[in-house]
Amino acid sequence: MCVRPPVSRRVSVSEVTIYTTAICPYCVAAKNFLKNKNVTWSEVRIDTDPARREEMLARARRTSVPQIFIGDTHVGGYDDLVALDRRGGLAPLLEGAA
Repeated sequence: MCVRPPVSRRVSVSEVTIYTTAICPYCVAAKNFLKNKNVTWSEVRIDTDPARREEMLARARRTSVPQIFIGDTHVGGYDDLVALDRRGGLAPLLEGAA
């Protein structure tokens, strides 16, 4: 089993976007996961801005939250984020966003 060290630099806020709502436990989990990896993000609250919800639907083609993007790449939700990391795909994607 290959163990990767955590991403040692902070990725720019503009590169990681998380669409969230106030009462979403998976949103909190995704933010904590990224925080533990030293990654910052831009949070878009779709429960307070209907236009941003429409933006999320257009970008992700999904209605659930969180929806996570690294640059223009749609990662998916929290489970998708964790699975990507376990496969070793998260760090290269974050590094490519730099």
